Amino acid sequence: MYTKVFIPYGGYYSTPFARWQGSLQNENSIELAASTAKKWFETRKIDPKIFEYLVFGKTIGQLHSFYAAPWAAALMGAPDIPGVHIPQACSTSTTSINHAAASIETGLYDTAFCLLTDRCSNGPFTIWPNPQGPGGEVISESWMMDNFAQDPWGGVAMIQTAENVVKKAGRISKEDIDRVTMRRYEQYQDALANNREFQKRYMVPVEFKITKKKTGVLEGDEGVTPTTLEGLTKLKPVIPGGVLSYGAQTYPADGNCGVIVTSQEKALNLSTDNAIQIQVLSYGFARAEKAHMAMAPVPAAKMALDKAGISIKDVKAIKTHSPFTANDLYMANEMGIDVMNINNYGCSLIYGHPQGPTAGRAIMEMVEELTIIGGGYGLFAGCAAGDTGAALVIKVF
Repeated sequence: MYTKVFIPYGGYYSTPFARWQGSLQNENSIELAASTAKKWFETRKIDPKIFEYLVFGKTIGQLHSFYAAPWAAALMGAPDIPGVHIPQACSTSTTSINHAAASIETGLYDTAFCLLTDRCSNGPFTIWPNPQGPGGEVISESWMMDNFAQDPWGGVAMIQTAENVVKKAGRISKEDIDRVTMRRYEQYQDALANNREFQKRYMVPVEFKITKKKTGVLEGDEGVTPTTLEGLTKLKPVIPGGVLSYGAQTYPADGNCGVIVTSQEKALNLSTDNAIQIQVLSYGFARAEKAHMAMAPVPAAKMALDKAGISIKDVKAIKTHSPFTANDLYMANEMGIDVMNINNYGCSLIYGHPQGPTAGRAIMEMVEELTIIGGGYGLFAGCAAGDTGAALVIKVF
């Protein structure tokens, strides 16, 4: 359990998420994240030189990724600090915040910035020399499509891992899937009410290039699909005999977010409201059985709760990374929670999944939900590539 780690209230932001091949498709995600952070610092009147370390999270390769963290630090206005680059797919944000938390708890440094980003659009293609191949034919990889299509260890596509869990659980029907998917869409609509009042608590606009001389501004999520229960019911499962349709899974996206992680004293100094404090309490991790990725959040969540010294009954808000609706149903069944009352105000199932910043945005939404209801414990849990899971427990008071 951590005792010294805090996030300032308002010490975080997320851009909107744009469905891949949308408005952000041509932006270098490192440059875009750094420029967005720099503008946010200016708006908040925060000197980036207060940070001693940058925890930079990104999974998908970009031009100059070799220099990822120190380059991003320089671009955001902190050219004198080092950093680490963490590529952990869906659990990048969770692991990055924990990396900063552990360092603060042990006194390695006092104030860090976690900058999380990714661009799924126009994913890179890598080739490696293969002199022994026929005619010197190269070894090639599509970072996005090849890795979505098959886990090199599990041997199946990601959607198959979710279907494997459905089959193993034995009590999840397509009707259940469609009902919960519709609920997730309705919850996202709550975040759009009153001119996006909830989202504006943490979301900042992001500027992008249209031409060399013309720029645009993305103020809200781009590419969310209008959803009805009737429409979901009509969609057939992607895998014959399964329960998950295209409507019951997330989609690749682009975006970035940032989180300040520091001591209690400095968090109060950087907060936009000193009456609200956010404490990072614990982290959990897990690896499920081979090709059963959707199971992993459960043991990760249980580990985080145990380390925080609380039970699931003490938790007031739960957010998940739910690439497939089956994830939430499995977790709810295993942990005895109401699947309809988690992921209030939205989740990655609806607004997309840019990998690096996905969990970060969900954690911000969880903080704001807890603030609205008067505080309490919050649990974030999500799966990640390779049948892994990560979880974080926070307290708002």
